[in-house]
Parts: sequence; C-alpha cells; structure tokens
Amino acid sequence: MFESILANFAMHIALNSAETAIICTRLQQKTVKKNAVLLSAGEVCRNIYFVHSGCLRIFNRDKEGGEHNILFCPENWWAVDIASFSGQAPSFYAISALEETEVFYLRYADLEELYIEIPKLERFFRILTQNGFNLFQRRINANLSRSAEERYAMFRKLYPKLEQRIAQKHIAAYLGITPVFLSIIRKKK
Repeated sequence: MFESILANFAMHIALNSAETAIICTRLQQKTVKKNAVLLSAGEVCRNIYFVHSGCLRIFNRDKEGGEHNILFCPENWWAVDIASFSGQAPSFYAISALEETEVFYLRYADLEELYIEIPKLERFFRILTQNGFNLFQRRINANLSRSAEERYAMFRKLYPKLEQRIAQKHIAAYLGITPVFLSIIRKKK
C-alpha cells in the first residue's frame, strides 16, 4: 500500500522493518477530487502531503484575484507550505488538486514524534527541504533572468509530460505569462 512513499524515503535514508512499520502506522491516506482544496491561504498547514497519484499545485492569489502557481506536485513529489507547517502559523500559499489525486500524509504532531522515534527521518526531510530550497532559488533566478521561452523549456524539463495533464492556464500562471502568450510559444516549438 505504501510502496511509493517508502521508495521515496529510500532515496535518502535506509529504514529497517521496525522503523517502516512505525511510519506506516502514522501515515494517512486520502483521495482528493479535482479542484478540491487541501489548504487555503490563511489556514495553518497541519499536514505534509506525498503525491501517490495525480497532481497538486501550490499557489497564491494576488490582490486582484490572479493566481500564481509556485509549484506543481505530480507523482512522487511532496507538497506543503513549509513556513506554515514548520511554524504552525497561517499559510501564505494554498494547495489544491489539478486532477483527482491520491495522497499519503503525515500530521505535524505525528512527524514531530517520528523525528524523535526515528531520527533518520529528520535527515530525510532536511535533504528534501534543501532540494526544495535549491529548486525555489533556481525558479526565482529563472523568473528574473530568463525569457518566457526559456522558462517554458525549463518547465518541460522539470515536469515531463505534465503539460498534457493540466490546463494551459495553470502552466501560464506558473510561467508568469498569459495563456495566449503560452499558446504562441507552444506553436513555435
């Protein structure tokens, strides 16, 4: 049942059978319908989500109601508003499903207990956070220094085959361009 998330853990840490059993007792699972919201901006992020199937997006809305997609989380990606989750403070970002999505998740209190019971989990989530921060820094740099065409090419490399699964307006919101301009870029390719 938990093979995909256990394989994800195995990318950075080696769990023994007892540790695996403990983690599996804390993992929860849910299916999220397309367009359903897992986290609204302003709520405290109480869970960290692992995408087993489907795709989530992390986004925020500006004062005019425009949406800005910060990150897509397809299969084998983690989704969380890290500042809200780690500080148990109101979130800046929202998380919703772009397609029907099955997630495994850990509640904040459970993860804190697991850090004590299985210290190597702290290593796993530290590596995950470092990788996420690296990705975030590269994205900021790309938005400041790359053309829309270059950002689109980077999107396609980072998220292979995702553009066939999600709406063009979400890709455009991620790239910081209009759907019409994205359509023009795609026609050139």
